[in-house]
Amino acid sequence: MTQLPLHVHPFGPADGRPVLAMHGVTGHGARYRVLAEALPGVRVHAVDLRGHGRSPWNPPWRIEQHVADVLGVLDGLGLDRATVVGHSFGGAIAVHLARTAPERVERLVLLDPALGLDPERMLEQAEAIRADESFPDLDAARADRAQRWAGLPADRIEAELAEHLVADGDRLRYRYCQSAVVVAWSEMARPAITPPAGTPTLLLPAAKADFVDPAWVEACRAELGDALTVAEVDAGHMLFLERTEEVARLVGEFLAS
Repeated sequence: MTQLPLHVHPFGPADGRPVLAMHGVTGHGARYRVLAEALPGVRVHAVDLRGHGRSPWNPPWRIEQHVADVLGVLDGLGLDRATVVGHSFGGAIAVHLARTAPERVERLVLLDPALGLDPERMLEQAEAIRADESFPDLDAARADRAQRWAGLPADRIEAELAEHLVADGDRLRYRYCQSAVVVAWSEMARPAITPPAGTPTLLLPAAKADFVDPAWVEACRAELGDALTVAEVDAGHMLFLERTEEVARLVGEFLAS
């Protein structure tokens, strides 16, 4: 694990095809372990975004800072270009990265990206995250995560608890900054932008979630044309943990195309 501008979780062979991966809000880079293991020959550099995991928590937390952070990671790793994968809020950052520095993005993979979302809904989410989210013991945290991630294998839940849950006095809580998360929900209410023309892009909306607006998909089609591939996955928002083999197959085919 490497400390650059962000904390980075490396997965896969050191000489594999480089991929930069970004998680969603309240998450962490280690969630990409299972997807990386299903992509042989790929070197996944999965970051903990600012305000999350083992990366710095200090502000600012706007999308422009996240873009600058991941560009710093690419520089630190000596990567001129890489495939960029983003899930949820990480997908929004990935699109902005491709707009800001298109020469650094070889290909773009968007896993149920969250951008251009309804402001009223984002206000509700931001207000909800301000409440204390801590647990008296591991069993309580496990039950809560199992309810949130209904349908996911038990080993995915155990991996989440082991990586992301930390002691805080006599309580347990997840390793993220609530203030940064409030800002992230606000950032997801910004007007949606599309990847720039000419960027090979794989978009995987989750059929059982409601983050991807069909109107935005059509805007992407108009901007990208044949450079856009869309494949809906019959899963909830955590599609790459719920349907890992299917997502890995689609990503692998895209990388090989």
